[in-house]
Amino acid sequence: MPAPRAGGDASNARWAPVEELLQQGGFGRDGDPVAKAALITEADLEDDWTQVEDAAGWGDKLVIGKVDVADFLTAKTNAADCQKLLDALYDDDLLGKPSGASALTGFEQDDSRLLYQVAAYDRAKLGASLNWLKTLPEKCDQFTATDSKGGHRTVQVIEDPVPSVGDARQGLQVTVTGTSGSEPTTLTLQLAVVRVGTDAITVTSGGLDGTETDTTEAAVRNGTEHLKDVLAGRTPPAQPGDVD
Repeated sequence: MPAPRAGGDASNARWAPVEELLQQGGFGRDGDPVAKAALITEADLEDDWTQVEDAAGWGDKLVIGKVDVADFLTAKTNAADCQKLLDALYDDDLLGKPSGASALTGFEQDDSRLLYQVAAYDRAKLGASLNWLKTLPEKCDQFTATDSKGGHRTVQVIEDPVPSVGDARQGLQVTVTGTSGSEPTTLTLQLAVVRVGTDAITVTSGGLDGTETDTTEAAVRNGTEHLKDVLAGRTPPAQPGDVD
């Protein structure tokens, strides 16, 4: 079974037309749409990750499920937050819908996948989303989700450190234990969000073999620098392997 899902390589990145970029003030300079320039590449990651073209179609059924409200006897609203988390993991929208330009790309290595997203957001909504993420390790510490066939999955959410970059940041680790076919399986995901002004990067990485913290941190550090360069009107420097 595939691990987390992501979306499209740099050539397929989604970004707004020039007119929208100029109106919204995100990822554009002198009339040039440069959302794609803020994406990371294989050279930004540790080990042997391969950029893929079909990441937009990735999906993992292990994160699809209905939260068991009985796990939240004294705080029913927490169940809604945990359901929102599961839905956001599947839909790749932890921060909600972007208000401006956006781009995304995906990478694979063995049974692991990494989704990298960069987008412009409404300032207030972005702040609210980051604050929401910070509450999840307490609200959703451990709970049960039920799939469409009645199977049960145990979900654990803990805080995960993020490199001290950008203006604000939040990290989570989500572990989903269930079955694939008749075999027990565990999906582990690292989620890292970094805000730079009203723009943000989101990294979702991991898989059935666990997570690779070094890779997640490399994506966060290099991605944040790329975003800063783009917002300042600079071209991100070429990485080893980008130059023939």
